[in-house]
Amino acid sequence: MSYLRGAAIVALGLIFYSPVSMAAEAIGEAVRIRTEVRGAGGPLAVKDPVYRDERILTSKSGLGQFVFRDGTKLAVGWGSSVVIDKFVFDDSNNLQKLSLRATKGTFRWVSGKSKSTAYEILTPAGTIGVRGTAFDFYVGGDGTTALVLLNGEASFCGPGGCKQLTRRCDCVVANRNGNVTDTRRVNRRILEALGNEGALPFLSGNQQLSGGLGWVGGGCSIRAALPIPPTQPERFKPEKKQAQQQKPPPKPDKPDKPPPKPDKPDKPPPKPDKPDKPPPKPDKPETPRPDKPEKPRQDQDRPRDGSRNNG
Repeated sequence: MSYLRGAAIVALGLIFYSPVSMAAEAIGEAVRIRTEVRGAGGPLAVKDPVYRDERILTSKSGLGQFVFRDGTKLAVGWGSSVVIDKFVFDDSNNLQKLSLRATKGTFRWVSGKSKSTAYEILTPAGTIGVRGTAFDFYVGGDGTTALVLLNGEASFCGPGGCKQLTRRCDCVVANRNGNVTDTRRVNRRILEALGNEGALPFLSGNQQLSGGLGWVGGGCSIRAALPIPPTQPERFKPEKKQAQQQKPPPKPDKPDKPPPKPDKPDKPPPKPDKPDKPPPKPDKPETPRPDKPEKPRQDQDRPRDGSRNNG
């Protein structure tokens, strides 16, 4: 009898102190699982229950979506770790406290039907206060935390004070030292500040959510504000100028017609006329011919016969 009693005590001890019994209260279930998501008992599948005090881990490409008993929705993105450490109902079966401890990773939260004061999210840099809200938040490996409001209101309180987020797409970034930025509209540069392009995958479009978790991020997308390549500084121009640049540039004017070919050179000047024939040689002067002397008149000199002189 003593042996049996001792065995029974040991068995009861194992039951009461086992991890499964400590997380025996189911507080919700998995509604979507991608790649690998693990709980206390191993890999999770769709419709598997989630227990209080259970740590949920996702792989570097994992994604899990969960719904809790009061209708609260939680998405756990890649490389994340979170514990649902408090989930308390009062006597009227109303949620009195739902508390998460996010160690690292990226998350989307959509509040259920419980009072906003029932929700609390703890991060290494401070506490997120929920006011009937939807928001994304990221926790880096060094504890740096970013919060982006998607609907309703929220607050972030750390050692350096509190910041209120009241407008859709408001954002703050805080670190362990208590430094918290001023509230401003989220944009792509927040990823540069966090040093991680995959920090807010639900807003950048790197991970897609389904159901009521997917639509709440509309309007705060940062996918349009892509990083600006250093080789294209013209994208920094204002939107109006960008709109003008969307028009195709006018086609360049056709080059002018080639200049006309130069006129052919004029014909060479005509050959000079041949010189006139040399003037005729001048006539030789007539050599005057001397008159022939008249022949002596013999008759005159010769005495005529019978003349009176003969005598």
